[in-house]
Amino acid sequence: MLKTLRVMTLICAAGFLMSGCSTMERNADTPEGAFAIAEEFDKSERYEEAIRRYTEVKNKFPYSNFATKAELAVADVYYKQESYAEAQVAYQMFKELHPTVPNSDYVQFRLGVSYFNQLPSTIDRDLSLANDTILNLSDLIRKYPNSEYVKEASEKRSATIKMLAEKEDYIGNFYFIREIYGSALKRYEGLYSNYKNLGLDARALSRIVISARKIGDDPKANRYMAILEKDFPGSSELKQAEKEMK
Repeated sequence: MLKTLRVMTLICAAGFLMSGCSTMERNADTPEGAFAIAEEFDKSERYEEAIRRYTEVKNKFPYSNFATKAELAVADVYYKQESYAEAQVAYQMFKELHPTVPNSDYVQFRLGVSYFNQLPSTIDRDLSLANDTILNLSDLIRKYPNSEYVKEASEKRSATIKMLAEKEDYIGNFYFIREIYGSALKRYEGLYSNYKNLGLDARALSRIVISARKIGDDPKANRYMAILEKDFPGSSELKQAEKEMK
């Protein structure tokens, strides 16, 4: 037995099987040891094994504070793997089970970013998760205004809102160029009402005027024409609308 221990010591000292030796020094029968073993797999980017080990900590030592740490660690591992749907679920569960942990702002931030990272790269695809993204990032900004994560959360929230605005413009344009003016009008009114000051106001107003005029709603065309003239004098969008109003 003594000889075996000496051999193992020599192997570790020589630099071989370092992760194995390090793991052997931990006691998996204690929450501290089991968590440390899971951390080693995590740090060495053996993520599937890390998740399994963290889950074991949670199941074997449910009343230890390491169980709570392991729950959050599982969410973080999914995030590192870029498995954002799984990370989203894990952060949401953690938030619901542990609403008062000291790093609640971090959990809320990661939850919002997990949604954000599932959004498509182009606006012509499904944006159904955009509202969840905005909701969760807004919750962080509102509940934790002094958090270190507020700046990035605000940037990602603004980017998501801009995507929704561009999607509304994209759909409105689809109808407009096909001369389906009633549907175009609804889309551009929604764009102007819900997404102001994102660089699309003049276009939306111009398309509202033209679409309203095309379907014979002159009162609406005149009302929005007045706004367009006031807010965007001399613009190309105003000139396009003026042609229709002649």
